[in-house]
Amino acid sequence: MIKIAVDAMGGDFAPKEQIEGAMLAVKKINDIEINLYGDKVEIAKYLTNHNRITVIPANYVIPMGETNPIKAIKEHPDSSMALALASLRKGESDAAVCSGATQALIAGAHILVRRMAGFRRTAIAPIIPSFNGKGTILLDCGANLEIRPEHMLQQAFFAVVYAKEVLKRDNPIVGLINIGTEAGKGRELDKQVYDLFTNKKIFTFCGNVETKEILDPPCDILISDGYTADIVMKTMEGTAKGMGKFLKRELSRTFFGKLGALMAQKNLNSFKKAMSAEEIGGAMIFGLYAPVIKAQGASKAYGFSNAIRQAADVVRNEVYPKVAKYVQESGDQFGNEE
Repeated sequence: MIKIAVDAMGGDFAPKEQIEGAMLAVKKINDIEINLYGDKVEIAKYLTNHNRITVIPANYVIPMGETNPIKAIKEHPDSSMALALASLRKGESDAAVCSGATQALIAGAHILVRRMAGFRRTAIAPIIPSFNGKGTILLDCGANLEIRPEHMLQQAFFAVVYAKEVLKRDNPIVGLINIGTEAGKGRELDKQVYDLFTNKKIFTFCGNVETKEILDPPCDILISDGYTADIVMKTMEGTAKGMGKFLKRELSRTFFGKLGALMAQKNLNSFKKAMSAEEIGGAMIFGLYAPVIKAQGASKAYGFSNAIRQAADVVRNEVYPKVAKYVQESGDQFGNEE
């Protein structure tokens, strides 16, 4: 059985949605067991099915607006988030899922889970929607505002393995987010990354990709520094929501518009589903000793169950051992000096 640790108390709608998501995941996935970390009294209000679900008491909840995440993790080892993460190092869990405060989760992952040997920088890597319906891995979404090219090489390789083993892409292609497609475009970092990815040849690199192609890119993986990629992701999310509001407003202006909307309801629902983060589940934190999935803070039960499904897929396909083995054997390719 795959053992998943769940922080039941982290998130905008915790613990209700996390618990219902856990029950939904167990119902749909036959080879998982879930440990729910949190307040036993609060969890009992919503947990109606204990099949393959165990409740482990936690005495503290790290708030969503935590301003000193490192201090919070160190001072509250009995928090639901810290206990869930610590279970990975103790061998009590195979993966962890949390929709709590992002920076606290990143800090906790570094302190309690730790990076895999030879891996220099972790990365937050959500899967964003794409026109072909397959989705595109986007990294790094906020973990590293400043980074070195060789660290991005590691992150890209991790994403390639994930795309092969979990997303079942035969030959994952990596693209570098930039302001133009020509070689030599962008900042000094972009130029260095372009040259490194081109020369190393440890994965297929298609070169620079402009953000106007974000939903229909010529690649499976888009990479940049944490500042740039996070802006790209949030701009895309905001644009999708805005377009939905514009469409709803225009269709409601006239009788025929309302009639058309009614007739196209199925198509509109498909559009909404295609752009929904709930379908993906969460963002993986690349480069750790064990899998940690960051679900959205506003996750509802369905989305949280998909985050658990995502964690189980990563464990089942042995993504982390495969990456760790390659990084260890090929450290010279990644420039493993600090």
